[in-house]
This record gives sequence, structure tokens and C-alpha cells, in this order.
Amino acid sequence: MGSISGVSLLLLVVSVSLLTSPGVQGGKILVFPVDGSHWVNMNLLIQSLHAKGHEVTVVRTATSWYVKEIAPHYRTITVTLPEAIDIEEQDFFVTFLVKMLAIQKEGPSLMAFVTFYWEMLGALSNIHKQASLLGVEIFENKTLLKSIRDTQFDVVLLDPGLPVGVLVAHELKLPTVFNVRWITSGEGHFVVAPSPSSYVPTSGYAVSDKMTFWERVKNTLHYALNICIDKFIVCPHYDRLVDRYFGPDVHFYHLLQGADIWLMRVDFVFEFPRPTMPNIAYIGGFQCKPSEPLSSELEEFVQSSGEHGFILMSLGTLVKGLPLEITSEIAAAFAQIPQKVIWRHAGEPPNNLGNNTRLVKWMPQNDLLGHPKIKAFVAHGGTNGIYESIYHGVPIVGIPLLFDQFENVLRLEARGAAKVVDASKLTHQNFLEAIQEVLHNPSYSNNMKRLSALHRDKPMHPLDTAVYWIEFVMRHKGASHLRTESYKMPWYAYYSVDVMCSLLAVLLALTAVVVLSIKFICFALCRRRKPKQE
Repeated sequence: MGSISGVSLLLLVVSVSLLTSPGVQGGKILVFPVDGSHWVNMNLLIQSLHAKGHEVTVVRTATSWYVKEIAPHYRTITVTLPEAIDIEEQDFFVTFLVKMLAIQKEGPSLMAFVTFYWEMLGALSNIHKQASLLGVEIFENKTLLKSIRDTQFDVVLLDPGLPVGVLVAHELKLPTVFNVRWITSGEGHFVVAPSPSSYVPTSGYAVSDKMTFWERVKNTLHYALNICIDKFIVCPHYDRLVDRYFGPDVHFYHLLQGADIWLMRVDFVFEFPRPTMPNIAYIGGFQCKPSEPLSSELEEFVQSSGEHGFILMSLGTLVKGLPLEITSEIAAAFAQIPQKVIWRHAGEPPNNLGNNTRLVKWMPQNDLLGHPKIKAFVAHGGTNGIYESIYHGVPIVGIPLLFDQFENVLRLEARGAAKVVDASKLTHQNFLEAIQEVLHNPSYSNNMKRLSALHRDKPMHPLDTAVYWIEFVMRHKGASHLRTESYKMPWYAYYSVDVMCSLLAVLLALTAVVVLSIKFICFALCRRRKPKQE
């Protein structure tokens, strides 16, 4: 009898805990992703949401090359645009990289740099112009818009790198969650959190948080440049959409800054410390997971490395390959080391490839980084590869190529866990020296293992954190209590310029009163003394 009562009590406790535990059953989530490597992160998050029982609908363009139209874990809304968004063209980043390397190799030339930068700004403007047309197609298609509205979504999850979803969420009056590292003006923190240029490195400027005076000057100039690019190159395309569909009382930047939750793909084990806000949840490394066994073919190749182990090389998903003259220098260096090399390479293979090097078009990167025989990772510095290296404790030889990759590898170099090689100045000799230093100097491996221990020491896996906050927004229909309204303040109020001017005016008025009073008293005394002197 007692055991039956105990079981009944246990069942009651379990039932109550299940009924009272926070959760969202069968929520509906509308997703606006960004193609390319950003989709890898978003897709993983979608898979986790689907596994929790949520219905996910992804908005994609007909020319998308990563976001598939048919998938088991999400439905799609496919929108046909007048022209494909440039970042959906696989050759876009290759062309961009070739031009940049050519300029760096030719040496400093103001005209070449200005021409390249002007072309880059034109390409950036065109990307956002094309992306804004997605909003036009949705708003003008009344049948589609009604279908989306009738579905009664609970939340909009989006990557604000291309922030059209922000406008659609406003039209649907739905709360928004950002899966974010980069936004229209650079790194996401600069839009939502205080970002003092004295110790917070600006997007596009590879420097640590310990800056000299001249570095702080350059950092401030980069910050001002980013604001100008955002204001005059990017935002006008979305401002026109807002004026067209919402009127003059709605501001695009206010919609952008007004997201309920920012899922920031950042971990301060890797990033430099900086101010933050209560509606930012940090999910850096949420794609990381334990390694799984390799295929028999790869395992055999790895085991053949013996006591020397192996090196992994990958330049990510956006760039097919480096120019042949650079890959030949890399191949020559690899041929001189005893380690085996697995190289993800999709371009023209170098002629001087060593017997110890295997080229592959695809590889299970996470599983290889988690293999006990891995010694180093030659990487371009993309965020996914960086966090997987930190998770598995593998030191890096960095060859940054584009965008934030220079800042990423600098952060690891500042922590003693990476050695950086300039791609435009790469030779087989300096590349070989960098590899040997990382392989034979134990400080690189030890520092990365320390970062790994810090990164793993969390109360909750970052992916679970991301899912929790999305469900939190769905449960409470938003998270406005965590969001500051400071973004709606005019700049002079935000920086208290009006307060300082008022205090200065009062101080000047008091000073004037005191001065005039003293003058009046002196004048009165002088008038009294004059009759006595007569």
C-alpha cells in the first residue's frame, strides 16, 4: 500500500512539473534567413525548433543555393525576385577576393584602393537594393501577405544581415528574435548596446581592446565611417520601403533596434569584453558538438599519420579556392612536414602536391577537429570554424581572406592560440614557419585547450539557450521589459547634450549674476567714497 502511494505521489509530482514547466507546444515560427554560411547556423537552429514540435516556415528566394525549397524540418515560402541577390551567386565572393588580393599584392596605391572601395560600396548598395525587393514582392502580393497573416505566426526569427524580415514582422505586429552576429552597420552590438570606441574595436578594424592613442583615433574614424556607410549606402533602400508602406511616422532603424531578443553568436571566451544589454542572449558556439567516428577511408588515412598526427585545412564555404600561385606555396610547405594533411579544396589543384596531402571537396570538419590525432587547423577565420576549433581545443594557423575573418584570427592571436599569415604575402617559407611554430610550441595548444575548457563550462548548451529565448518570446508575446527605449531618443538627448547645454547655460547665468553683482557693489562703494574725498 505504501509503495503504491509512493508511486502515485511520484506520478503526481511529475505531472505537476510537466504542467508547470515553461514550454510552447506547436508554436508557429516565420524565418527570414541569409544565404551562404549564415544559413548553416540558422538551419541548425530550425532543426532544434522542429525537434521541439514547432512549425517552421522559411522565406526564401527562387535563386537561393543553400536554402532548399523542400526539407523535412521546415516549410517554405518561395519568392521570385526580378534579379538574384548577389550573395546568392557562388562566384560573387571569389571575384571579390581575387580583386582584393591583387590590390594587396601590388602594394599601396591610393587610386587602386579608392577604386576597389568604391566598387565594394556599390556592390553593398546593390545587395541591399535587391534584398529590399523581397519586401516589395511580399507587400504587393496581397494573396501571399494574407496567407502569411492567416497562418497566425507567433514570432519572426531572422538574420538581420539582410533585414527585410523586420519590416514584415512590423506589418504582422509580431515579436522579433534576431539570430545575429552581423547587421547592416557591422557587428550587432553597435546597434543595440553602448560601444565606447576607446576600448571596443570597431567592425572592420582588426585591433585588440588595448589600443594606443593612434589606434583609438583610427578606431573612432572607422566607427564614423561605418555609420556613414550604413546611413547613406544601406538604409536608404529600407527607408524607402518604410515610407512607402508605413508612412513617415515609422523609422526603419527604430524597427531594427526594437527586436525583442538578440541571439548573439558570441562568446566572451573569444570576444573582447564590452558593454551589453538585458535582451542579448549569448549563443556563441551553439553549432559545436562532440565528434562522431570518421568514415573508414578517412580513418585509415588519419591513422597512417602515426605519432605525427594530421593537419586540417579549410577556407570555408564561400570561397571556392585561392589563386593557384598561393595554393602552390601552401602545397610546397605541406610537402615538407611529416604530418598528414586533409585539405578541403575545390579549385584547380596545385602541381606540387606532396604525398602526405589529400584534397577533398567536402569533409566532416567537426569530426576531424575532434579526432585525437589532430594537431592544427589551417583556417580562414570564419566564425563557425573558429568556434569549432575552440570547442575541440585545436590551435589555428590563420589565413584571413574577407570581412570579419581578420578580426577573428586577431582575437585568437591575442590569446596565444593562433598564428596569422597574410595571404597576399604568403610564401612556402613563412607559411612553413607558421605551421612549425604552432606544431612545436606547446603554448598554442595549451592556450587553445584553456579556451576550450572555459567555453564548455556553461550551465546550458548555447543551442538550448537559443531555443529557450525563442520560446520565451512566444510564451510572453515579446520581451519588451528587457528592451531599452533609448533608441527612440534623439541623439542630443541620448548623449545628454541638451542637459550639458542647460547646465552650462545655468552656470554662465550664475557667473554673469555674480560678476554683475560684484561690479554693482564696487560701483556703489566707489560712489560713496567720492563725497568724502571732496
